[in-house]
Amino acid sequence: MNAVLIALLVLPLLGAALTLAPVFGPDRAVADRRALRLNSVVTGAVLLLTVALAAGFDHDEPARMQATTDVSWIPALHVRLHLGVDGISLPLVVLTALLTFLCALYSEKRLPNGDGVPSAQAFVGLFLLLEVGMLATFAVLDLLLFFLAFEIVLIPMYFLIARWGSDAKAPAANRFILYTLLGSAVMLLGFLLIGSKAGTFDMQALAAAHGSGLSHTTQVIAALAILVGLAVKAPAWPLHSWLPDAHTAAPTVGSVLLAGVLLKMGTYGLVRVLLPVVPEGTTTLAPYLGAFAAVGIVYGSLACLALARPGAKGDLKRLIAYSSVGHMGFVLLGIASLTPVGVNGALFANIAHGLITGLLFFVVGALKDRYGTADLDTLSGATGAALYGRAPRLGALLAFAAVASLGLPGLAGFWGELLAMFGAFDPAGGLSRPAFVTYMVLAGLGTLLTAAYLLIMVKRVCMGDPEQPAPVAEVADVRPYEAVSWTPLAALTLLAGLWPALLLGLSNPAVKHLLGGG
Repeated sequence: MNAVLIALLVLPLLGAALTLAPVFGPDRAVADRRALRLNSVVTGAVLLLTVALAAGFDHDEPARMQATTDVSWIPALHVRLHLGVDGISLPLVVLTALLTFLCALYSEKRLPNGDGVPSAQAFVGLFLLLEVGMLATFAVLDLLLFFLAFEIVLIPMYFLIARWGSDAKAPAANRFILYTLLGSAVMLLGFLLIGSKAGTFDMQALAAAHGSGLSHTTQVIAALAILVGLAVKAPAWPLHSWLPDAHTAAPTVGSVLLAGVLLKMGTYGLVRVLLPVVPEGTTTLAPYLGAFAAVGIVYGSLACLALARPGAKGDLKRLIAYSSVGHMGFVLLGIASLTPVGVNGALFANIAHGLITGLLFFVVGALKDRYGTADLDTLSGATGAALYGRAPRLGALLAFAAVASLGLPGLAGFWGELLAMFGAFDPAGGLSRPAFVTYMVLAGLGTLLTAAYLLIMVKRVCMGDPEQPAPVAEVADVRPYEAVSWTPLAALTLLAGLWPALLLGLSNPAVKHLLGGG
């Protein structure tokens, strides 16, 4: 199985390199079709490999690191090429492979426009390089390799926004790269501090030590640096301001991967690095993380309510971006509780958010393609969408994704938020229970506000403005390539909601192992 995991990383890297070779022919249209087909074939093969990896995974021992490779890479710096997956990282690897494949299929029929871009080869090369970085982030077990993988994704995403985006794409891309690079630099300082004091960058060895050999001061400083760096990518309030602009400007597939995978890299790092490696420093900072998470939940919901009201000229993509700030607040609150219940809820919410928000961005991207705008006032006006009458399948999918996002029981969004709030209700020893109960109450308020803005959005887009009734005119409903790209996300959202043990059975033993010093 270690060969399968290595192939997962090598295959898209080879595909990206192939886009630089003159093998697609001189004809521009033919070359574009071949490049896009290569993208689908490579990402499809990666998805099959992840399915094989999941099938060969020993589900009786999800806390044990499996499919491991551990060889010396840079002996002078004690850096090792250490790879592996456990019950925490495996679901994220599968989610990443699935979303990239669905985005590749979607792009084959709906390639975003790129100003001044000579061909689809550049798009495919960047897309596959992005997949390499995302998969590697969840598979590497060395702090410096984690930093390297964390950084690989930034450049491809920057160009996907800057060259294939829309509206104010250049400022949005610049803000994205500035925030994330600065955050990564601070995170690297924390990694170097740990490595210099512990004598190794190996994440398994550091987790087994569980902070022994690191003074309390060292742990607090390292935890603060790593927390700030990862909070930018999460994104945690108030380090979130790059996200709405990036989502609004990004092409549809860029928004799907940004919300579905890139945000998860930050929260995954908190679980994989902070909790087991610097436990004392994490305990010191956990109340502050919980406070920022609770504020982020309410702030994101209020921002969405402001965008959803009539006359606000709110952009649907921007609204969903702000909703991600709130939803990821639940993830951060679960992690801050430092309990198995809360951390399991955070990991479940990670996967649920990737499925649901990926579907939302796909549907909103299709709306923008059909109507030329994602402006909520326009979509609900006399010439607006009124999807239930014009495109009922599209309207049903939008409503389904919205109610899943607001946490309807029976769908994936419910369990993660519930468990995160349970974790806050009874936090780990050493944390202030009254403070965390207050955070839980604020999170509960956030769920009510979330339901409010999502139902307002569905009402306005799917039913239209009752004062300006829209004529029932024909609009393209869900197209075949859209159905192929979106149906797996809707099906998995339902499956995870009805069968939460599918994910919790994997993550729970691994979480207990990490929290216990594994």
